[in-house]
Amino acid sequence: MNSAVSNPPSFGGDGGGSSPLPRRGQGEASIVVIDNYDSFTYNLVHAIKKITGLPVDVFRNDEIALSDLEKYDKIVLSPGPGIPEEAGLLLDIIKEFGPKKSMLGVCLGHQAIGEAFGGKLHNMNKVLHGVATPVTLTGNKSELFEGLPATFEVGRYHSWIVEKENLPECFEVTSYDSEGLIMSMQHKEFDVQGVQFHPESVLTPLGEEILRNWLKAPSDSPGGGECE
Repeated sequence: MNSAVSNPPSFGGDGGGSSPLPRRGQGEASIVVIDNYDSFTYNLVHAIKKITGLPVDVFRNDEIALSDLEKYDKIVLSPGPGIPEEAGLLLDIIKEFGPKKSMLGVCLGHQAIGEAFGGKLHNMNKVLHGVATPVTLTGNKSELFEGLPATFEVGRYHSWIVEKENLPECFEVTSYDSEGLIMSMQHKEFDVQGVQFHPESVLTPLGEEILRNWLKAPSDSPGGGECE
């Protein structure tokens, strides 16, 4: 897992980037990142700003009220140390806004999505910290991976995974690693997706494309989709 960030850097301007998404006032989504006290959080923020050219609000997981998130269209759940139960309001945010908002969980955020909907986590017998491994798409249609090859390299920083055996019925796996561990998943009805790897890491060469795909997708959730 990753260390907490104490004095996060700020990033000004739109950061450039090719083929930016629509600017504010042209139908673009408002975006918020939930910071789970991780050093990678502002890498995510910077990547999103670079792609969209838009402001991105950031709140730490224990320094926000649920009502503060109502105005946003897209919610990013950052990586972080520890487990979801130790991450402030993270699980409550998912339970409240998963049925309503477009949501992307990264690493700890991905694990928290699994737990919030009734899944279980497994503590691996090894720690992957700054390791690049291949993942393979399952073939389940996912806007997140549109235009990407069937197998590609990703950066991993974790020691917990969402258990495949206890994945809620309302989720489907969108990629595995070479050992058959879940590397990404999506809710079958809600606009909720999780990636175990870090798209913002330099170890994920196609990470910007993955984030771009999520950012350009419509921000809606059709409702329904309760897990059994």
